[in-house]
Amino acid sequence: MAPIEFTVPADFNGQRLDRFLASVLEGRSRSQVQKLITDGHVTLDRRDPKPNLTMREGERVSIDLPDVEPATTAAEALPLEIIYQDADLAVLNKPPGMVVHPGAGHASGTLVNALLHHLPDLSGIGGEARPGIVHRLDRGTSGVMVVAKNDASHQELARQFQDREVEKEYVALVWGVVQAGRRIDAAIGRDPVNRQKMSARARRARSAVTRITRAHHLPGVTL
Repeated sequence: MAPIEFTVPADFNGQRLDRFLASVLEGRSRSQVQKLITDGHVTLDRRDPKPNLTMREGERVSIDLPDVEPATTAAEALPLEIIYQDADLAVLNKPPGMVVHPGAGHASGTLVNALLHHLPDLSGIGGEARPGIVHRLDRGTSGVMVVAKNDASHQELARQFQDREVEKEYVALVWGVVQAGRRIDAAIGRDPVNRQKMSARARRARSAVTRITRAHHLPGVTL
């Protein structure tokens, strides 16, 4: 398989290599990314880096992913709404309450378990626990997800997410009164106090722009 290549964007200038790769290789955890680096599968501008290497904007990162062993995660006949599929990808509607991939405390009942039952052909880039997974939604969030059926489509979809070519539209209830037409331009990262939340107070954050296109005001909240 041909190496995957990324260019370090401005919002990752000065950040660690393993953090960057964990964000663009959505199917792999940070510990998996660190192992890829230490095992020599990652080069930065043609040199062998360490996981904690500080990157500069414009540098080229190349990842030579090793062959993936056959998935051992069990297929489960869970209901799954597939909106569209072709030879390269599938578009599905993730229900609220479903975890995307197996992990600590969630060995079964995940979206991946359902995918293995409904879609026998999935890309292997995400590893045996995350076949086909290009991006994620939180457990409590419902909505559309795109799943890769082969490694070529996985690489291209990952590039589109990394290059911010994908626009995401959410319907949510938020506290207080928020007016339609508002534009929020604030970098977002892990909250320094509650690591389970994302926040604009983060020390290390990625640029993010949110546009509020519609607003319906209810007592105490805005839809």
